[in-house]
Amino acid sequence: MRILRYIATYSILFSPLLGHSQQRSFSGVYPHLAMYNNEGECGTGAVVPWAGKLWVITYGPHLPEGSSDKLYEISPSLQQTVRPESIGGTPANRMVHKESNQLFIGPYAIDGKGTVRTIPYKVMPGRHTGNARHLTDPAGKIYYGTMEEGFYEVDVKTLAPVMLYEDGNIKKKKGADASANQATDLLPGAHGKGLYSGQGVMVYSNNGESGPQALKQFDIEAGSLSEWDGKNWKVVRRNQFVEITGPGGIHGNKNPATDPIWATGWDHKSVLLGVRDKGAWHFYRLPKASHSYDGAHGWNTEWPRIRDIGTPDKPDYLMTMHGLFWRFPASFSSAQTAGIRPRTAYLRVIGDFARWNNLLVLGCDDSAQREFLNKRKAKGNIEGPGQSNSNLWFTSFQLPDQLGPNSAEGAVWLQETLQPGDASEPFLFAGWPHRTAWVQNNGTEPASFTFETDRGNGQWTVVKTISLAAGEAIPQVFDAQQPGEWIRVKTTTGGKATVWFAYTGKDSRKTVPDAVFNGLTKVGTVANTSGGLIYGLGDNKRTLGMNALHWKGSTSTDLGYYELNEKMELVKKNDAAAAGFIREKFAIPEKVVTIDEASVLVTDDNGRRWRLPLGSDAFTAPTNQAALRICREVATERDLFNCHGTFYELPAENADGYAKIRPVASHAFRIQDYASYRGLLIMTGVDAGAGNSAHIIRSADKQAAVWAGVIDDLWKLGKPTGRGGPWKNSEVKAGTPSDPYLIGFYDQRSLELKHDAKAPVTFTIEADPAGNGVWMPYREVTVTPGQTFRYTFPAAIQARWIRFTANKDCTATAWLEYK
Repeated sequence: MRILRYIATYSILFSPLLGHSQQRSFSGVYPHLAMYNNEGECGTGAVVPWAGKLWVITYGPHLPEGSSDKLYEISPSLQQTVRPESIGGTPANRMVHKESNQLFIGPYAIDGKGTVRTIPYKVMPGRHTGNARHLTDPAGKIYYGTMEEGFYEVDVKTLAPVMLYEDGNIKKKKGADASANQATDLLPGAHGKGLYSGQGVMVYSNNGESGPQALKQFDIEAGSLSEWDGKNWKVVRRNQFVEITGPGGIHGNKNPATDPIWATGWDHKSVLLGVRDKGAWHFYRLPKASHSYDGAHGWNTEWPRIRDIGTPDKPDYLMTMHGLFWRFPASFSSAQTAGIRPRTAYLRVIGDFARWNNLLVLGCDDSAQREFLNKRKAKGNIEGPGQSNSNLWFTSFQLPDQLGPNSAEGAVWLQETLQPGDASEPFLFAGWPHRTAWVQNNGTEPASFTFETDRGNGQWTVVKTISLAAGEAIPQVFDAQQPGEWIRVKTTTGGKATVWFAYTGKDSRKTVPDAVFNGLTKVGTVANTSGGLIYGLGDNKRTLGMNALHWKGSTSTDLGYYELNEKMELVKKNDAAAAGFIREKFAIPEKVVTIDEASVLVTDDNGRRWRLPLGSDAFTAPTNQAALRICREVATERDLFNCHGTFYELPAENADGYAKIRPVASHAFRIQDYASYRGLLIMTGVDAGAGNSAHIIRSADKQAAVWAGVIDDLWKLGKPTGRGGPWKNSEVKAGTPSDPYLIGFYDQRSLELKHDAKAPVTFTIEADPAGNGVWMPYREVTVTPGQTFRYTFPAAIQARWIRFTANKDCTATAWLEYK
């Protein structure tokens, strides 16, 4: 029944494409549509339906004067045409200009018949990041903005550009190479993103900061939101901002004088949402599902969007931001703020999306050859893919509601100095069944805090007031029925404080994997297993190389070298050089984590210690520890960490790394290696004796095999589970905290505390809600000799890390079960 239900869902999902099913697909990705370039990254900059076709552009990382990237034209039958007018670059701009009936996408103008004209980079250099309607001649001209603050107005008929402000790359090019992390002299911040116009101004955002500190530290001042009135620039806010749009989307607002302008951004505390209406900006905060998008340089955040994926008579705005799909109300303004709702979490890096042929099509940033700053010892000396590539993802409109749990968290204040009467910015309150605020008085005097909610009309109602002694912390759980779209906090006393909100979504997943994973080998079995090391080849081969291995229990046999091609055929090859390269460069590093009786101990590249739950005992076997890949980048600038039976999303170290790790799903499979290829997730570790499966690809000789799907299929493995703790019969020193142990994003969490002392021992349980090292006392527990303290954590009490401190030297166990 489970398999039949999956097949039915799969067929319904792709029914609009069944007429050309000769093109093979896996979980909505068509391998033949993969897009390659010769650069360090190949992201999807824009996806726009136009003139009966789907138009797509890709971009390289820092190429203001062109690159090997292309403009693609895709027909309804999924035939891909590389347009000969292609000049590449780093473009992510797109706008439909109604008066001239043209799509402007990258440096190209496409008319209603599909004729393409190109604006050469020699006359309009820069990394094109956005288009906007012209302030005074919207029928005859449009604006172009670049990532280094170059601005142009372009005649829509002649395509002749007039430079308004010179691009920073061109300014700095004379005598020196342009840098991807360079300062500009027009506006604060770096790494431009959004451009839009209305209400008499053009609005521009950038989401990064220049300089060496921004390459390492995620929580420094970075980015800006600015506006231009045709003569002068004004900095609106000094934070990292990305998308700027309005209800008119890529067409521009229908009523530019009065329609709102929306902007999304973030800081180290939470997501930011701005709206400009009636000439003024108003700002709100939302929680983050993922911290992989953080980083003061801005590189980790590729093109979040707000787009209408509905129909002309029924708008339906979808927002992507920090790893979460959001429902966004078309009527959002400062006077009507109700309706933003979290949907589900995702893992792929989504650059743009659109409605096309009754499907939701998402353009992604999948495999970057360079990997940029995303290096860590857990990966060993592993390299990125040999050639950058990405793909499109064709899904149903229900997909944004069908992936990972929407649990999310964020702060309004984080150890901030406040004045009496200060009020926080509104923080989203509606949309989750469990909501908690962690409140800590970081000052030296007593302080009081008042929570107020607003139903979306700007009218605030007091919910509760609490008073805390100096240093005191307390989680405030809000009733599930408590109304309110937004919540804010006021202090009447001032001082220094932290207020962090943790929202938990319902995780209805079971612990049994979906049928999509049928055919993978179970850990601990002696089944014949097809394994091997894999690598996306370079030199325009556009295939995936595999050193295939046959495992019988703990013994492996070399099966030779295979390649996975565009048709998803696994073919045996005679290529000793490629086989040797993979064997040497992609050997699985050993002893990058420590597994002891208590848990998995990870020491990160900065010397910080973290502990993660254990899975099946079979993962502890020496053969499995040596043979199974633990860490690899499978989406640009973020890693998958597969350790002891749980897949985790692991941000880059410059986005705080393990401190912000998030469990995705737990499993009992012996997955040897995994990598991205043509927009797919490829895994090795297939049961050689298993039956056929839609996601298993076997070689013609039946020796080698791989699993193929998408990274977001991993949510279907089963909800995260585990067991362990920071101590198991461990020698504990009085007053010395344990290592942090992961507790966030798990379900049904229970605790046991015990010790061997001859007198009672008091344990202090502390929580770090954010992973920022801000520890808050949760409760104290006194355990008498011979007693075991047992406790079940309420569903609403969520934090990322937990730790324990004893008031006496003893041998102690702090053991947690996540079911």
